[in-house]
Amino acid sequence: MSETNVDAGLSAQRQQFREFVSSLLDAYEQMPMENRKYAITVLAPTVLMFVLGVVGAITLPLPVLVRIPIFLLGLLMLVGGVLYPRLLVEEQRRGLENQLHLVITHLTVLSTTNIDRVAVFRQLGREEEYGELAVEMRRITELVDTWNQSLDDALQRRARAVPSRELGDFLDRLAYSLNAGQHLDDFLLGEQRTIIEKYITVYEGALGNLEVMKDLYLSMILSMTFAIINAIVLPILTGTDATMTIAAVIVLFVFVQLGFYYVIKTMSPYDPLWYHQADYRTKIDRQIDIALYGSVGLSAVFVGVLGLGVAGWTSIGQTVQRVMLDTPVPLLIATPLTPLAIPGLVARHHENHVKERDEEYPGFIRALGASESAKQSTTRAVLETLREKDFGVLSREIDRLYVRLNMRVGPDKSWFFFTAETSSYLIQKFSEMYLVGRQMGGEPKQLGELISDNMNEVLKLRRQRQQATVTLIGVLYGITASASFAFFIGLEVVEILATFSSSMNLAQFEFGQLIYAGVYDIPVIEYLLSLIILFNALLSALMIRMVDGGHKVNAYLHFVVLVWIGSGSAVVTSSLAGGLISV
Repeated sequence: MSETNVDAGLSAQRQQFREFVSSLLDAYEQMPMENRKYAITVLAPTVLMFVLGVVGAITLPLPVLVRIPIFLLGLLMLVGGVLYPRLLVEEQRRGLENQLHLVITHLTVLSTTNIDRVAVFRQLGREEEYGELAVEMRRITELVDTWNQSLDDALQRRARAVPSRELGDFLDRLAYSLNAGQHLDDFLLGEQRTIIEKYITVYEGALGNLEVMKDLYLSMILSMTFAIINAIVLPILTGTDATMTIAAVIVLFVFVQLGFYYVIKTMSPYDPLWYHQADYRTKIDRQIDIALYGSVGLSAVFVGVLGLGVAGWTSIGQTVQRVMLDTPVPLLIATPLTPLAIPGLVARHHENHVKERDEEYPGFIRALGASESAKQSTTRAVLETLREKDFGVLSREIDRLYVRLNMRVGPDKSWFFFTAETSSYLIQKFSEMYLVGRQMGGEPKQLGELISDNMNEVLKLRRQRQQATVTLIGVLYGITASASFAFFIGLEVVEILATFSSSMNLAQFEFGQLIYAGVYDIPVIEYLLSLIILFNALLSALMIRMVDGGHKVNAYLHFVVLVWIGSGSAVVTSSLAGGLISV
């Protein structure tokens, strides 16, 4: 029975390997660059770098901990060169699936209007914000307009060609239904629940994968922390170059974190919170820009003052230099970066309002659609009474929308300013759908209910994402504090042993040297460990930003907090260890 299970497992692994190789070969066929040219310009140099890495790792007279990163660097370049076409196809697949639910909702809204069904796809093809999906819509209409194919034939052709299984299945079902004589709007209205359920499954699956990656990341960082501690402590017993050994392990640590950052970026569901109009800078945008430029300028001033202190130029520099001599290195690194938290705090304040507007919008758009259908009136007339209701933080934008419509500003322009001032990605997309649907003769009540139901489902998923983000933040903050403690406790142990060696004068004994204190350059190693804290804070902040889906400057806030957590842990560790030595 056990042998049968083993054989079945091996057979499944072989099948998975064959499928992977087949998908890799297909990716090479779909690549825009010719395979011969790609082999010469990309694969050949990566193979050469791998060979050089292997030769260097074998022949160079370096410690093992230094040779390993050299070999891994060559291996990484080779694997990256071989798998790059597959990564391109995967990127295209994610581009097709990231906004599929929005595109199908948009398609459904347009299908309920009075325009031709091919014009529905043509309209979606003009929406550049949909990226790969807009390109796919244009390919479908090109098959119809240029090659005189029927819409169902064009859909079937593209269903077989797209790298996304979900999009392919949807196009195939749509083609079959249209060929059978079903109306486009009937099919799409019936598909809404199915598409939303699939989107929920994919979204929750991505969050589940992030939970797994969080645990794996925790294990790997703890392992790399142990490796760095070994790199700090072992040279005092072996006599190898401590600085080179520690630097090599730090490079390996950097590669591990970069790999996890890429994986988390790939797995995170695409669901941006903010929307920025390219042609209009809102008050919120200007406030964030002012805070960002001001904080960067202030940090640059602090760095300049520290530079004067290092060089000892001018009386200010000499004063700063005296202060720097008594200040731990981690604090010297963290202090100039502190102003960068300001734009993050400003963005977080406005981001909370954006989230509140998103929560109020489904009720607003449903009430607007129902009122327009019941009164058979324009949006302006309905808003005259609707704006008196309390929609929380969204009430201000609704009131300004009414004022603009009442002043005879065009509907397109009025809704443009409305969506820009809300700064919400979902409000912008769904408001555009509602506006276009109304202009093309759609039923307001149906449009409002359709948009409201879809947005409510997305908001439920966002709450789950927020919980996953909070958990990730706690893990990354905790890892930063514990890793920093481990790094600097290892350094303090080395200093204790070096002090013990000097005080006991072990070299006078005949049994040989036991402790190689001379291989350490403590100030340089302290700088290297501080750089680890800095780099870890940077990538951890970017991971949080990627999972959170909020404003980009939120990463600045987390970066500063993580730097201070790591630096504070380092300083406290050094102080406590120094107190033990003195005792």
